[in-house]
Amino acid sequence: MSTVYDTRRCALGEGPLWHPERGQLFWFDILGKRLLSRDGAKPLEWRFDDMVSAAGWVDRDTLLIASETGLWRFDLTSGNRMLVIPLEADNPLTRSNDGRADRQGGFWIGTMGKGAQPGMGALYRYYRGELRKLFASMTIPNALCFSPDGTLAYFSDTDAQRLFRVALDAQGWPRGAAAPFVDLAPKGRYPDGAVCDSEGGIWNAHWGAGCVERFLPDGSFDRSIAVAGLHSSCPAFGGADLATLFVTSAYDGLDNPDADQGCVFSLPAGVAGLAENRVDL
Repeated sequence: MSTVYDTRRCALGEGPLWHPERGQLFWFDILGKRLLSRDGAKPLEWRFDDMVSAAGWVDRDTLLIASETGLWRFDLTSGNRMLVIPLEADNPLTRSNDGRADRQGGFWIGTMGKGAQPGMGALYRYYRGELRKLFASMTIPNALCFSPDGTLAYFSDTDAQRLFRVALDAQGWPRGAAAPFVDLAPKGRYPDGAVCDSEGGIWNAHWGAGCVERFLPDGSFDRSIAVAGLHSSCPAFGGADLATLFVTSAYDGLDNPDADQGCVFSLPAGVAGLAENRVDL
């Protein structure tokens, strides 16, 4: 069972990232337009003028942050940010959502309609100066994660209640079409964020179900761990041994949410994760 890691409630918590060089967890409140972290017991927070949702790490003091208008180089010490490349900046109806760095140093990011309009979402990959649209006509792209050897990418369309996987080439670009991986519709589940562990297991947070479930590389179900946040949104491995699973959550859309909803939780995973790769700008 999970315990509360941070009591600051997020309307829409997302994008947890354990920075391997800093030994520090970062996460976002998308609707609150803020990035959060901790320095030991000291809470840290950075506020933005637009919605921010996901990040990768560039070096000890720099993150690549996805916002509703672009990918930004963000300095943690000064709080300054510099635009790297626009992301649907000409479309005020969309925003960024789930994102994660792949094993080759690229950064994958999903976009979606601010009202979750059907078919308005897409998946992109940024790699060494190029931003390429990979998949279109999605609704809520989520669950971006990568096999330990970097040959497979996983993602979901939450609205479709399915996880997908696609083979990657040596540079990290998709080879061929994506194929269904896990169908959660029979269980009535909605796949949100995900992360891979060191054994190739895929940990997927289920929006509205208050749990994270692990699937084996062949797509079979392995285990489920309860999370006190009903809208469990995204997991990330962290801690000194990378065996702690941190899970963001949200209180947006809940009637009379209790004090746990929207918090970040931690729990023992029973298996080690992988250090998040550096983004190669």
